[in-house]
Amino acid sequence: MSTSTPEAVKKLLENMQTDLRSLSMECKKKFPPVKEAAESGIVKIKTIAARNTDILASLKENSSEVVQPFLMGCGTKEPKITQLCLAAVQRLMTHEVVSEAAAGNVINMLWQLMENGLEELKLLQTVLVLLTTNTVVHDEILSKAIVLCFRLHFTKDNITNNTAAATVRQVVTVVFERMVAEDERFKGIVEQPTPVQGNTNRRSVSTLRPSAKDAYMLFQDLCQLVNADAPYWLVGMTEMTRTFGLELLESVLNDFPGVFLQHQEFSFLLKERVCPLVIKLFSPNIKFRQGSSGAASPAPVEKPYFPICMRLLRVVSVLIKHFYSLLVTECEIFLSLLVKFLDGEKPQWLRAVAVESVHRLCVQPHLLRSFCQSYDMKQHSTKVFRDIVNALGSFIQSLFIVPNTGNPAATNAPAGGSGSGAQAAAQGGPGAGGQGGSLTTQAAFEYRGTWIPLMTVSVQGSAKATYLEMLDKVEPPSIPEGYAMSVAFSALLDLVRGITSMIERELAKEEEEVAVRREANPDQNAQAEPGAHLVWEEMVSACWCGLLAALSLLLDASTDETATESILKAELTMASLCGRLGLVTPRDAFITAICKASLPPHYALTVLSSNATNLNNKAYSIQGQSVQIISPSSESHQQVVAVGQPLTVQPQGTVVLTAKNIQCMRTLLNLAHCHGAVLGTSWQLVLATLQHLVWILGLKPGVGGALKPGRAVEGPSTVLTTAVMTDLPFISNILSRLFESSQYLDDVSLHHLINALCSLSLEAMEMAYGTNKEPSLFAVAKLLETGLVNMDRIEILWRPLTGHLLEKVCQHPNARMREWGAEAVTALIKAGLAYKHNPPLAQNQRLQLLLLNPLKELSNVLHADIRQKQLESVLQILQSQGDSLGPGWPLVLGVIGAIRNDQGESLIRTAFQCLQLVVTDFLPTMPCMCLQIVVDVAGSFGLQNQELNISLTSIGLLWNISDYFFQRGEAITQDLEREEAALQKQAQEKGEPLNRPFHPAPPFDCLWLCLYAKLGQLCVDPRPAVRKSAGQTMFSTIAAHGTLLQQSTWHIVVWKVLFHLLDCVRKSSTTADKEKIESGGGNILIHHSRDTAEKQWAETWVLTLAGVARIFNTRRYLLQQLGDFFKAWEVLLDHIQSAALSKNNEVSLAALKSFQEILQIGTPVKDSAMPTEALALAVMGVPPVLIDPLSVSGPGRHLLRSDSMLERLTRYNGAELQAPPQGEESALEDAALWWSAWNTWYRTGTESTRPPSGGSGTDRPSFVPSQPFLTALVQIVPALYQHIETGFSMEDLRKLGVILHGAVSIPISSDASPFILPSYTEAVLTSLQEAVLTALDVLQKAICVGPESLQVMYPAIFEQLLLFVEFSCKPPQYGKLETKHVANAKYNQAEWVALNYVPFAERSLEVVVDQYHKTACHKAVINEKVLQNIIKTLRMPLGLKYACPSESTWKLAVSSLLKVLSIGLPVARQHASSGMFETMWPELANAFEDFLFTKSTPPDNVSIQEFQKNEAIDVEVVQLISTEILPFANFIPKDFVGQIMTMLNKGSIHSQSSSFTEAEIDVRMREEFSKVCFETLLQFSFSNKVSTPQEGYISRMALSVLLKRSQDVLRRYVDDERLSGRCPLPRQQVTEIIFVLKAISTLMDSLKKTQPENVDGTTWAQVIALYPTLVECITCSSSEVSSALKEALGPFKDFMQPPVARVQNGES
Repeated sequence: MSTSTPEAVKKLLENMQTDLRSLSMECKKKFPPVKEAAESGIVKIKTIAARNTDILASLKENSSEVVQPFLMGCGTKEPKITQLCLAAVQRLMTHEVVSEAAAGNVINMLWQLMENGLEELKLLQTVLVLLTTNTVVHDEILSKAIVLCFRLHFTKDNITNNTAAATVRQVVTVVFERMVAEDERFKGIVEQPTPVQGNTNRRSVSTLRPSAKDAYMLFQDLCQLVNADAPYWLVGMTEMTRTFGLELLESVLNDFPGVFLQHQEFSFLLKERVCPLVIKLFSPNIKFRQGSSGAASPAPVEKPYFPICMRLLRVVSVLIKHFYSLLVTECEIFLSLLVKFLDGEKPQWLRAVAVESVHRLCVQPHLLRSFCQSYDMKQHSTKVFRDIVNALGSFIQSLFIVPNTGNPAATNAPAGGSGSGAQAAAQGGPGAGGQGGSLTTQAAFEYRGTWIPLMTVSVQGSAKATYLEMLDKVEPPSIPEGYAMSVAFSALLDLVRGITSMIERELAKEEEEVAVRREANPDQNAQAEPGAHLVWEEMVSACWCGLLAALSLLLDASTDETATESILKAELTMASLCGRLGLVTPRDAFITAICKASLPPHYALTVLSSNATNLNNKAYSIQGQSVQIISPSSESHQQVVAVGQPLTVQPQGTVVLTAKNIQCMRTLLNLAHCHGAVLGTSWQLVLATLQHLVWILGLKPGVGGALKPGRAVEGPSTVLTTAVMTDLPFISNILSRLFESSQYLDDVSLHHLINALCSLSLEAMEMAYGTNKEPSLFAVAKLLETGLVNMDRIEILWRPLTGHLLEKVCQHPNARMREWGAEAVTALIKAGLAYKHNPPLAQNQRLQLLLLNPLKELSNVLHADIRQKQLESVLQILQSQGDSLGPGWPLVLGVIGAIRNDQGESLIRTAFQCLQLVVTDFLPTMPCMCLQIVVDVAGSFGLQNQELNISLTSIGLLWNISDYFFQRGEAITQDLEREEAALQKQAQEKGEPLNRPFHPAPPFDCLWLCLYAKLGQLCVDPRPAVRKSAGQTMFSTIAAHGTLLQQSTWHIVVWKVLFHLLDCVRKSSTTADKEKIESGGGNILIHHSRDTAEKQWAETWVLTLAGVARIFNTRRYLLQQLGDFFKAWEVLLDHIQSAALSKNNEVSLAALKSFQEILQIGTPVKDSAMPTEALALAVMGVPPVLIDPLSVSGPGRHLLRSDSMLERLTRYNGAELQAPPQGEESALEDAALWWSAWNTWYRTGTESTRPPSGGSGTDRPSFVPSQPFLTALVQIVPALYQHIETGFSMEDLRKLGVILHGAVSIPISSDASPFILPSYTEAVLTSLQEAVLTALDVLQKAICVGPESLQVMYPAIFEQLLLFVEFSCKPPQYGKLETKHVANAKYNQAEWVALNYVPFAERSLEVVVDQYHKTACHKAVINEKVLQNIIKTLRMPLGLKYACPSESTWKLAVSSLLKVLSIGLPVARQHASSGMFETMWPELANAFEDFLFTKSTPPDNVSIQEFQKNEAIDVEVVQLISTEILPFANFIPKDFVGQIMTMLNKGSIHSQSSSFTEAEIDVRMREEFSKVCFETLLQFSFSNKVSTPQEGYISRMALSVLLKRSQDVLRRYVDDERLSGRCPLPRQQVTEIIFVLKAISTLMDSLKKTQPENVDGTTWAQVIALYPTLVECITCSSSEVSSALKEALGPFKDFMQPPVARVQNGES
């Protein structure tokens, strides 16, 4: 009830009067003054009540008087009275009717009571009421009241002490509350602060208002008291404890931070008094080190005192919490001290309270943030925040590492010891169960033998301290084992939780604001302020290392599932936070820690180890103590739940997974699932770890990429406990959900995920290289899964996803890996095509092409299994989406067509099925642009060589496609023209030319051209069957549908299709293999005419050439309208030529047939009786064939209406109407064509008859033309000559001659010879030889009747014939080819048989003689020295004589020579002066000499009669000389005469032949001939009519030579005879000597007949000199020699005369 209501006032008055009455009663006897005062008080009250309306106010005014009686009553020191008075005073105070003065009086009275030790509790109560109910007490009075309470606190009575302590606390609070209230009242009024004078110790308080001043003075004195100094204001204090002072300071600082922050004066106190005080009081704790003995330090160190230390830490906590902004440096010092107290060398209780203090800080994230801002982010400042975290971390580490007294495990184990010792020790530790540790019920940490229990110390998020609250303890408590660890652990977790939740809240708020701003003005790119971010980043950067070090250690040491869970949660939230803030290194570090913990200890995983090394190299130094990040140890006793194989390249042993590993794995899954968006590049770590875990647990991918428990086939099988078995489905489920949740990731994160999966997959592939071990398919399966769930935004991840699968996985040598790659790609494509995209695929062509592209890319993979998968998918896509492929057709067709020969039949068969499906069902639905691709693809199936039937079927498909073109011609044309126009436009916009094959031709024609081009390619396929089929199809299509083509297109057909085909066929034929093919596959036998590739190609060449020639024949009219018919004609001729020159008889003969065929073409007949329309068409150069009404609208195939035909052609031809060629021009053109043909004939002839060069005779020549070919070639000449005769020149004749000569010289192969040569003996001409002579005859006749100009060709014809004549003795050599003469060739021995050229040569010789007869006097014949040439030619058979192949030859030669000379010599004498025949004479002399003194010997079988006949011919020749030549010596050159003389001279002696029998010798010596020679010689030599001295000299020379030779022969004979003894000399030598002797006798005879004056003196001397030598010979043994000697010696008798006296120097 309020104290100011009328009822309350009335009650008060009544009570007061009652009190006064009671007082008066009590004091009536003992204390009369009091009684009187009481009674006057009653009157006073009544008066006040009667007079005033505001009774309370007036009561207050008169309060001194009203209170007086009560004060006097207290003065009596009577307990009963005192109690009554105090109660009354309290009532007045409660109604706030006590004035300041009255209050002062009350306090003084209370003080007296206190000093007397009366009613202590009542006093405290009264003071409290006084100070709490009103604010009248100030300054000294107030201080007195407070001192009073303090004094009461230090009485002997415990109850009083405690009550007083409570009162003091309340009073102190009241003082400060008043100040706060005062500040509230004056809030709006701005005061002018007075300038502060100096910075004295007692800072001037004149600026403060009353309540503030009291508070200031109080606080200042509290500081003084704690510092054990005298107070300034609290006068009258007698004693004080530090502990109580500190408690009071703490409560003020904690409850009224605003006072200190808002008033400079108070801030000053904080800085100048409180902080130094705290630091001073801390000093014993800082200096003290546990275990340092007094002996070591000179002065004994003050021991830390628990109550003060603990209170100091409480004060510090408050200072730090509220005033770090004011006390930057001081707080830095405090925090550093806190960190120091965690040191291992400090007493346990100190560390415990320090860690509790740290925990208090850790639960205040905003405070921590402020530290970070105030210290860590300032330059040159201690990194306080970082140090706190690191200190916690190192504290935790020190608990494990420093042996902990009282822990038996630690004392037994070597520090940090591991291995069996540690294990044993650990088992001895409290609570350690068996090996598995599963009996331990208590949660604990265990690390390298150190076992620390874990207790529940506080509720999460609150720092409920145990030891900091022990304000009543004086002695330090004993700290239970594990307490410090538990607090530190909580602190760590709270720190993480606090920081992360704070930052995440703020991040969320910031994101919301950004979103709102963005909505408000969407054009501005709203960004968050960077300031906040910097702080957050700094906080995380400062704390992550320490946190990670501590958490990793704890995680490794934890044996309790809940603790592990908390640690993992902390690591997880940190990782996520770092991710959100974009701090990659710390994020990766935390994730690495979780990953490492998921895997078995020391598991080699490169991703993690590389990360860990980066961290391990940083040792964090915390105030000189280095903190190392501890790697997980393997000793922690954990329950083993799974045994599996590690995923490594080399097969290793098994690895063990513990329950904790699985727990960590779940955390990892959780991390990826919930925080995937911030993982970025750490996806790699996460996924790599998951992959290994999945592998160890033996999960394998199933359909759609989900992992199912399955077993690897090889290696020791995995052992899984039931605990894990039940977990597996759950794990695989989370794994799938994890990737399903990728649909909620943003694009960037999704890309990170894909990249990580890709690089993971790369690693798995690395491992799978070179082994047939099961590969890890985790990454591939998950790529597939991720793709399938993100179908709606497939575009953004399609390229990296499919790119990786295609380039890497599908190309992998490991089949299982590949198979999955292909499965993934095809599944994605099929899913993508089937997915209901928005907009649908039909409207989003780009996406459709994007989806289909990887299907096409698969074609680049060489592995058959992949292609099989690809083609199966194509078949499925065709069956399901075939109608809606639209723009995707080119890609699909590309896939079908990407067949290669190395892919095996089944693949090609599958692909071909797809193609057949397309051709039968989908041609009408696809865009016309794709028809060309269909043609290409069908063609490529024709070209594959795995399956002949498919090739042949595909040629059939091409025929079907051509029919489709023909039937839908108009529709296709319109479509194509539309598309063409669009393309043209695009190309123009880009400024590029339109790029498509056969461009200038209209698009529909181009389609045909592509078809022809494909067939053309098939025409040169390596398989003869395909070539044949394609060739027939192609020429049939051109014949059937060629009418549809434009004239301009015909140009392309000729040049790009037909001639191109001819080129290819020619090329292939010329390079074809000549190896014999055994059989045609299976049991098919091959005819010998087709048993080599070359022969098979020959057939193709023949077909093709014939086909093209036929087109030239049938479409000649059309083709001549094309501008370059002449050029085309030349090219065709060139092909005919090269075919004719091919090294294959079949081809070359066929080529000449084609040549003959096109030569028979006449000039096209012009038809004047054409209807006008047809005439117009003809004018445009449309072939008459097209105009045929049937073809315009044939039965059943209506292609074009008659009227549209003209329009169409006019449209294409435009204004280029050309008139048909005129007569004269065409004549000229014809001549050009004929001459072109002649040149071709000439080149063909030259090439085919040119003998092969190089090589020795043993080399088999590459090819020798056959006789039928050569005959055909030569037979073309007469026909061709008639057309070109007008321009036929000497040069042409020469060319012709060379060819004829060559043709005749070509031998026949032995297997052909029986058909060409009738028999050995018959002398007949072959048809070729006949043809050659006919050709020459035609020419000669033409020359004969031709003009004078032609007659100069006579000598050339002679020359040609004479060349043929030479064949009689020197059959022409065909290169270096060895030929056997037909006469001595057994067919089977010789490879080549030379023809019997003798009949041919002889016939030619007859022709020559005949010709010469007619033309001897012709000027050209004389000028060109024909006679000399004839002689020169005849010299050969004459010289060879017996050596001639045929005897008839030399006889015919002699008779011809005699005939020719009889005609020619008179002509020669006639023209002697002109010098035309100068050179003939030496030739003639040589001819005589060669014939008369032949080097050949007559054959053995020549009968004597035969020999005599031959000798008669020789004599006939000598007689010719003596009659026709010598008599006319003056017309004849002297040298010639000299030669004749020498010859006769030689004839007179040397005429023997060595091979005669002795019986024949006299006959065979050609004595008759010798005689004639001698006689002629002598007659000529010694004749008196020597016209010139020179002639005589010649004969004398001849004689002297003859004699000298005889002398030599005789001498040698004598010597040999002597040496040989009994042995007869060789027959040859004997014959020679006999001959010489005979010659000597003949000479003697001749000398006798001659006039003596004609004989020279020296001659005689030589003759006589012979005599002694002859005498020497007498001793010879041979009878033949003797008889000859006798004859020779006989004539010498004529020289025997008596010597004539010598006249010397005029004396006898």
